[in-house]
Amino acid sequence: MIHKPFDAVVVGAGPGGATAAYHLARRGYHTLVVDKAKFPREKVCGDGLTPRAVRVLQNMGVETDGPGWARAEGLRIVGAGVTLDLPWPDLATFPGYGLVRTRLDFDALVLDRARAAGATVWEETEVTKALVINGVVSGVEVKREDGSTELVKALVTIASDGAASRMGLSLGGRRLERRPMGVAVRAYYRSPRYKETYLESYLELWHGAELLPGYGWIFPLPDGTVNVGLGLLNTSPHFQNVDYKRLLRDWLAGFPADWELVPDNQIGKVRGGPLPMGFNRMPLARPGLMLVGDAAGVVNPFNGEGIAYAMETGAMAAEIGAIAIDAGDPWKLRLYPDRLKEAYEGYFVLGRAFVRAIGHAPVMGALTKYGLPNRRLMQFAFKVLGNLTDPRDGDAEDRLFNALCRMAPTLRRMVG
Repeated sequence: MIHKPFDAVVVGAGPGGATAAYHLARRGYHTLVVDKAKFPREKVCGDGLTPRAVRVLQNMGVETDGPGWARAEGLRIVGAGVTLDLPWPDLATFPGYGLVRTRLDFDALVLDRARAAGATVWEETEVTKALVINGVVSGVEVKREDGSTELVKALVTIASDGAASRMGLSLGGRRLERRPMGVAVRAYYRSPRYKETYLESYLELWHGAELLPGYGWIFPLPDGTVNVGLGLLNTSPHFQNVDYKRLLRDWLAGFPADWELVPDNQIGKVRGGPLPMGFNRMPLARPGLMLVGDAAGVVNPFNGEGIAYAMETGAMAAEIGAIAIDAGDPWKLRLYPDRLKEAYEGYFVLGRAFVRAIGHAPVMGALTKYGLPNRRLMQFAFKVLGNLTDPRDGDAEDRLFNALCRMAPTLRRMVG
């Protein structure tokens, strides 16, 4: 069966895909979102939203007050015997707060925004293959819940199907092995400290006597629980041979008793997943197709943040998709990689260099030992790691870092 053509079909209804669908549907384009899951559904994540993500939500008209949200005033960094409470930077470009909400609720909420904007949503529907005509991706074949198959034609196809991205891989996509990859595990616990107003980041993860390149977190939720997890980078020699669940258990065993992070308070299983970072997937587009979010490998290599970048790339894909639809030309999607590079390339070049550096235990140890006691340095580092600077009219620190980001791609090409 061939379905009536859409202007755009979005494969994957997570935050990136739902954001792309929202912006396309809001512009009046006939947009379909397809996902094999039934929403709400659980997703492995830290559940924390930085001001970057909050800004995207505000641009979509999402109400971020109310009992479903926990507001985060900043980041508490713990390590080397030091605890620092760092408020979010005061910027014109971003709001001054973060949020926490489970992905179970959050993803369904963003998808509902796409529906409200006019997007058609098919849940419990599996994409079986891409429809390619004369080298151009022209839609997808899907299997519906009842087992029937349909061909869905569209001028624009957006793959937001996660780190595995069957859509991207089936069309010749590949992972760039030299670029960073992370893995994270998390669990939920009931805790009397769920009303904490700061996200907590712990910079000392140990494998025996060796300090690992990664961090642990505790993100309070409004329902009396906390999201507890840790992430590790593939620049560590232990990346392939660490028992992550055991590492999490051993790490939590050293926590103060007042958190009550004990087995009896654990809710559900420990779950984990990959973090594709810093443009480690290529190509980002081909005629008729764009990749967004984890499918495009755009997790922030500095801090492992993925939601904001999934939603931002979703909005950019909608912007370029609109150009292609208006022109009736799927080749216009070649503009998309340039749009992403304009937004992130310099920052990701620096992030990839940072990841390589902290993969060496002595570097990670020195940064923790000598950096944490310097509050001013850490406040600047907080802005850098969170990609939270004003692009124009910022302070001297903003101007310095923005200049470094602009120079980074050229310097990388010069040194090879």
